[in-house]
Amino acid sequence: MKISNTPNNSSTITGFILLGFPCPREGQILLFVLFSAVYLLTLMGNGSIICAVCWDQRLHTPMYILLANFSFLEIWYVTSTVPNMLANFLSDNKLISFSGCLLQFYFFFSLGSTESFFLAIMAFDRYLAICRPLHYPTLMTGRLCTNLVISCWVLGFLWFLIPVILISQMSFCGSRIIDHFLCDPGPLLALTCKKAPVMKLVFSTLSPIPLIILFLFIMGSYALVIKAVLKAPSAAGQRKAFSTCGSHLTVVSLFYGSVVVMYGSPASEHGSRMQMTVTLFYSVVTPLLNPIIYSLRNKDMKKALKKLLVRMAIIKKINNQWWPGHGNTSIQELYSLKYTISIFL
Repeated sequence: MKISNTPNNSSTITGFILLGFPCPREGQILLFVLFSAVYLLTLMGNGSIICAVCWDQRLHTPMYILLANFSFLEIWYVTSTVPNMLANFLSDNKLISFSGCLLQFYFFFSLGSTESFFLAIMAFDRYLAICRPLHYPTLMTGRLCTNLVISCWVLGFLWFLIPVILISQMSFCGSRIIDHFLCDPGPLLALTCKKAPVMKLVFSTLSPIPLIILFLFIMGSYALVIKAVLKAPSAAGQRKAFSTCGSHLTVVSLFYGSVVVMYGSPASEHGSRMQMTVTLFYSVVTPLLNPIIYSLRNKDMKKALKKLLVRMAIIKKINNQWWPGHGNTSIQELYSLKYTISIFL
């Protein structure tokens, strides 16, 4: 990647400047506190789902294994942007290096693409569970689930490899200011020394292809699910099926709705502030809401999370009683702890 202030490469610069959300110093500090809280809550929420699935044997099923991987993905998705954003809130120059910008671009869009694949695989899992319930255990085996998870990660990270390689070979001139809080391809390509219609065509083609294909796959899966549910003889069975799929459909709507607003309409229809707001929603707000959505109407997940909290409380109690300086623990207390552990763990 070559960068210069002028087209003749007379002087070089050290990176790009991410404008982010320009405001007075007090506003920057307020935004830092706000997004720090959102980031920590996102890590805690998605981390809790991962721990609940790992520690509860009842959740060792394809549906929850996919959900745990999805939560793991969300942690890295928000981590690809928020830590750098937080650093810029407290920085005066808001500088990001060329390699840092390139890496953020690659990981942000690769993780977003991986999320699309996971949403499609989760829809496929619900289709098999509801439309083929008798064959589900033999179709969705542990081996198939593992292969699907690996495929999601590999395909997601391979998809944007070509655009990143092409961008790394381009030269950038003039202003180094990116009017965004991350290295978005639109503002980045606007800084190139020469117009790059081929690069814009490659990116505008590669970006929507997985989104469109996977979205149609998700909608087709749920069309078959709804058709099967409506044929269910009992209303209770219909409610249970819709409850199982409702959380996933909500997450799909949040993700694809914001992505369509961002990339489905011409760039001239929304300014840089609108672009940042929509990007902020699907890259920061959605990962925060997903743990709440998936645990709110899922009884098994709520039980597992309660069990996780009890486990943590018991471990803390054991540490407090066995910590040096707290005296000897009575036999009765030991038996009480043993009985509690046997119930909840």
